[in-house]
Amino acid sequence: MRILIVEDEKSLAQLISDRLKKDRYTTDISNDGEEGLYNALSGIYDLIILDIMLPKVDGITILKELRKEDHDVKVIMLTAKAELDDRLLGFANGANDYVPKPFHIDELIARVNAQLNIGRTVDETLKYGDLILDYPSSEISSDISGESISVNNKEFQLLEYLMNNPERILSREMIYDRIWGMESDALSNNLEAYMSFVRKKLKMIGSKVSIKTIRNMGYKLTKEE
Repeated sequence: MRILIVEDEKSLAQLISDRLKKDRYTTDISNDGEEGLYNALSGIYDLIILDIMLPKVDGITILKELRKEDHDVKVIMLTAKAELDDRLLGFANGANDYVPKPFHIDELIARVNAQLNIGRTVDETLKYGDLILDYPSSEISSDISGESISVNNKEFQLLEYLMNNPERILSREMIYDRIWGMESDALSNNLEAYMSFVRKKLKMIGSKVSIKTIRNMGYKLTKEE
């Protein structure tokens, strides 16, 4: 899952990002409200960690714009403001949770996991059809053939995104922004290359799940009945 961190304290933003990456989250950082608002409105994030006191555009304004545009992304407000009125203002404008500074990083991660309904346990898997994506081992397997194979980080992220959106057409732009990030300078043909790698691995384990190319639209994860 992809998380946006909008925080002007660069060292704190990097600390949060590094900790989230250890839990297999993909992160992007915005150090001012203007950039944060632009990225937040992209629609590619599962959760936003949002400071209130930001240069250029404040966090409450960003939150209001998100909700005005009907974005239902989870938002955790992160701020030095700990007064009740400030917390109520955040909740009144659509915040899902509120963590005052200073905080323990493990508490923030626990709140992120709670908002995303994720319990990072040793036996966590994601399943669609016969295809199983295993978090601890970074492997995919088929419960029909019993075969398994390891996947690298980008292959894992790609499969996770597809498996969380089965039978839905995802555009190239949506996938590229989600996996590589909006500001990535990676070549656009990386997507085709990784699609090819993943398709080959699905065949190698004998899975009946496949990635279909929908002409002029994008890709869709589907399964044989």
